[in-house]
Amino acid sequence: MKTSIATVSISGDLSEKLSAIAAAGFGAVEIFENDFLASDRSARDVGRMVRDAGLEICLFQPFRDFEGLPEPQRGRAFERARRKFDTMNELGTDLILVCSSVSPLALGGVDRAAEDLAALGELARKAGVRVGYEALAWGRYVNDHRDAWEIVRRADHPHVGLVLDSFHSLSRGIDPRSIRSIPKDKIFIVQMADAPKLDLDLLSWSRHYRNMPGQGDLPVAEFMAAVEATGYDGYYSLEIFNDQFRAGSTRQTAVDGRRSLIYTMDRLKAEGRAVKGPSEPSPLPAPARTSGVSFVEFAADAASGRAVAALLASIGFRRAGHHRSKDVELYAQGDLRVVINMEPEGFAHSSYVVHGTNVCALGLRMADADEALARAEGLLATPFRQPAGPGEREFAAIRGVGGSLLYLVPERDAAGPQWEADFDLAPGWQKEPGAGLLAVDHVAQTVRFEDILSWTLFYRSIFDLTPLPAAEVPDPGGLVRSQVLENADSSLRIVLNGSQSPRTLSARFVSQFVGPGVQHIAFRSEDVFATAETLLANGVTLLPIPQNYYDDLETRFDIAPETLEGMRRTGILYDRDEAGEYFQIYLKALDGGFFIEIVERRGYKGLGAANAAIRLATQTRQAPADIPLY
Repeated sequence: MKTSIATVSISGDLSEKLSAIAAAGFGAVEIFENDFLASDRSARDVGRMVRDAGLEICLFQPFRDFEGLPEPQRGRAFERARRKFDTMNELGTDLILVCSSVSPLALGGVDRAAEDLAALGELARKAGVRVGYEALAWGRYVNDHRDAWEIVRRADHPHVGLVLDSFHSLSRGIDPRSIRSIPKDKIFIVQMADAPKLDLDLLSWSRHYRNMPGQGDLPVAEFMAAVEATGYDGYYSLEIFNDQFRAGSTRQTAVDGRRSLIYTMDRLKAEGRAVKGPSEPSPLPAPARTSGVSFVEFAADAASGRAVAALLASIGFRRAGHHRSKDVELYAQGDLRVVINMEPEGFAHSSYVVHGTNVCALGLRMADADEALARAEGLLATPFRQPAGPGEREFAAIRGVGGSLLYLVPERDAAGPQWEADFDLAPGWQKEPGAGLLAVDHVAQTVRFEDILSWTLFYRSIFDLTPLPAAEVPDPGGLVRSQVLENADSSLRIVLNGSQSPRTLSARFVSQFVGPGVQHIAFRSEDVFATAETLLANGVTLLPIPQNYYDDLETRFDIAPETLEGMRRTGILYDRDEAGEYFQIYLKALDGGFFIEIVERRGYKGLGAANAAIRLATQTRQAPADIPLY
């Protein structure tokens, strides 16, 4: 697959954009006219800069309001075109995008538009360039790719072809199967964009809310499948207008863009709906099948490591062993495994130096760790390897949120063999029931607001995780956007939180933590009431919940009085859905903002979103002094 991206899709100046686009592995770039006009380099210099980066310019765009104009505007439009063709020759590109007119002066009529395009095609032939015609979704007369194709067909000029854009077609609900009958040699380029379903006018929707394929709700895979059915073998190019991307990392957005195209094409290849050339690789391994969190690893120094160990002991964990060659301790409770890494060098130490005490790595139980790594690398994830000592087990790992690690742990190793190989273990270390904690229920990672889409695509494309509908949670300092991803049996849930307001707990965590990271982990209990009593007996401080909450709870649900009284006393939150009941307690946040949640599910499917505002308001009042409120 030949991939390209428009310069308008990412932040930075033109030089930064080209560097990021090349580093992400694209083969070409669309030069958006405003990026060229804002550059202090000549067209010839820009063209040389593109080629020096190892790219080609597959499109110069846009050329607006051309067809159907009366005189003298028509003559001026042709003169504008001549000058643009000269610029294209200087840039070293042979294709320009002409988008359907929105001018109030334009006159309708398929034949009139076809006549204008045929004349423009002849002008293009003399200049050695080509013209691609695109139907804007809000075009005055032409807003459907079927009409645009009819105009191109009637123009009947070898230098005039069609530009297809997934957003312009899918936003209007046009069946992409209509593309299948278009001759492949008349499709000059295909532009790709996804978008969330929004009730907005088409222009605003397009200019601010487009995103990468796989990040939105439009059927972009079906659109690409229809293009593939024609035998098209040209560029798939991303044209994304999105305010978050313009504020985000240039390099990360470029990587996301290429990842999105690889992911979409891989879905088609796996389903046998893509045209596979003789030199193209086979589809990637299937989405990596997960079965939960194998272990949680904290980075700490000697002093903070003792504090984490004391916290773990207070919630029922037992010290299970010490690493044979490193300053690393293992704590266990039932099937839960937590590692405290206090090594004075290596990855965990680097993470501690930057972030302080933090969750620096997660182990994910994988059905096939080797295939998971192959898929991750094929989707541009960054692999990580740290030398293992003699006799130690080594697991594949990739970089995750904030530079943390995701270890890909084979299921057969997760419970015992991995620990037996590396640790001196205490007798009966697997038998400790502790406080009744069973597993990691979910992991909440706080990221920058503009990066939520990026990490959603990361998890969705590599693993067997599906994004649930995003939610907005009220925090006393503003709104927090929350995106949950989970696998089919809900054994792995990842929650991505981010906020545009600097006053929310989420934003303050990112600031204090010096970047994104794991803000909280929820452990699942077999009996949250018994767990809460054990924690209180161990001197654990639980998050105090206002009595007003329980007064309201009493009116909304038929909860037994003795149960409600136990909830009031221990600070247990409650929710109910059609599948069952949900109970939550929170420990007081540690310095830096990390905290632990403990939940019990009785068939319940969600994450207690109805309680989030109560929890956030209470945590704000309890925030450690070193996390500034403003």
